[in-house]
Amino acid sequence: MLVHADLHNHTVLSDGDGDPSEAFPSMRDAGLDVAALTDHAIRGASVEGTGAGGRPWIGLDRAGWRRTGELAAAHDRPGEFTAIRGFEWSHPHLGHVNAWFTDDFIDIASHTEMAQFYEWLTNAGREAGRSGTAQDTGLAGFNHPGREAGCFSGFAYFDAARDQLVSLEMFNRYDDYLFEGVGRGGTSPLVACLEAGWRTGLLGVTDEHGDDWGLSEGKGRAGLWVTELSRAGVAEALRARRFFATRVAGLRVDATANGVRMGSVLRHRSGAVEFALDVDRGRGWAGMPLQVQVLRPGGPVPAVAEVVDIRCGDVSRFAVPVEATAGGWVVLRIADPAEPNDSPGPSGHPANNLAVAYASPWFLEP
Repeated sequence: MLVHADLHNHTVLSDGDGDPSEAFPSMRDAGLDVAALTDHAIRGASVEGTGAGGRPWIGLDRAGWRRTGELAAAHDRPGEFTAIRGFEWSHPHLGHVNAWFTDDFIDIASHTEMAQFYEWLTNAGREAGRSGTAQDTGLAGFNHPGREAGCFSGFAYFDAARDQLVSLEMFNRYDDYLFEGVGRGGTSPLVACLEAGWRTGLLGVTDEHGDDWGLSEGKGRAGLWVTELSRAGVAEALRARRFFATRVAGLRVDATANGVRMGSVLRHRSGAVEFALDVDRGRGWAGMPLQVQVLRPGGPVPAVAEVVDIRCGDVSRFAVPVEATAGGWVVLRIADPAEPNDSPGPSGHPANNLAVAYASPWFLEP
């Protein structure tokens, strides 16, 4: 079952403008099926600055954390609407990481390095395992990757946290992060993350700081393929990387490679991979020309193995030669060929048009 989700939002409990009691109803009324509040955890004297309206930017405290949990519990309706409490671990240099399905929160006053965050996350998972709730506890994702110069310590890999670190934001607000930092001599966050060894799905989020949660057209959001609309169902889909990033409300994306769904391990060594891609948005987009770019490892930007023209509403099938020796992942980027990318990469790159969606990667293993 496809559900539409926004897993990154803020309120006056950190640096947002809106009353947290209004956030979940706003997102539900906007047509979202799954929503999370993830206010910043930015306490400690080492962080300077102010949030919206000049308020001290101190982030969540214990009362705010409790209130977020109470609001999520009050609005969660299994089978109808899933409300989730989370938080954003926010470091001014290393970057920001969202965490969901945790019993507690942390900030950089006590956990100052990426390794410390990962250790805390994996400990949360182990504790949940002992209590029998491991499927619902301790998931995280990389936010607006490359915006902060430290970029998660260069995406330094921490093997114990691989299964719990489930997402990389490709759309944040109105921005496509594929080429973030490349113009300054950096590497595409998509390439850097996946080449480091992380196995993240690809997420779109609004990162809302106003009071119109879910209502802004063109901001990022996600589609999750769940077995049930519940917190457990959402957690399972996130762990399976069975989701896609988009910034188009109501978009449907489903994709397989050799019959294996996006976000999964693909047993493949060499030769053609058969892709099936289902993109749909109802009558208004029926027959609309779109383009699929098959992204592969490269540097500093992803290589493009193939560009395929498709039409929205059709199930498109195409074969692309894929050699595992050339790199361990494949991503489908779906774009509007008629519109330019507001944040383009190198001149002539095939992804310099406007992205509509990203399917989560396939991870190649022989």
